[in-house]
Amino acid sequence: MKIDKVIKSYIPMTETAFYILLSLTTPRHGYGIIKHVEELTGGRIILGSGTIYGTLKKMQRDEIVTVYADESRKIIYEVSPIGKELMRNEISRLKELHANALKFEEGFYD
Repeated sequence: MKIDKVIKSYIPMTETAFYILLSLTTPRHGYGIIKHVEELTGGRIILGSGTIYGTLKKMQRDEIVTVYADESRKIIYEVSPIGKELMRNEISRLKELHANALKFEEGFYD
């Protein structure tokens, strides 16, 4: 099954891949993704065009995102059903990670 292969390949996700897909809850063009990630992370992550377009190309090849041109012929990226399933799996993994971190964080503060 395609999703199993995608999950095995992408999880755990890089921050770049995670934030790109998180940005695609609304279809966006590349620059829109860059600005959205910068805003979401308070400037901590500023994606370069080489990084974002390389990742998007791989995601398109893996059927995680779909691509189309809008009326002004800008390339627009949208998360696919496979991409949504991938994100649900990653979000679930991150929730478990966060819950366990909260349980044991006191042990790291003296």
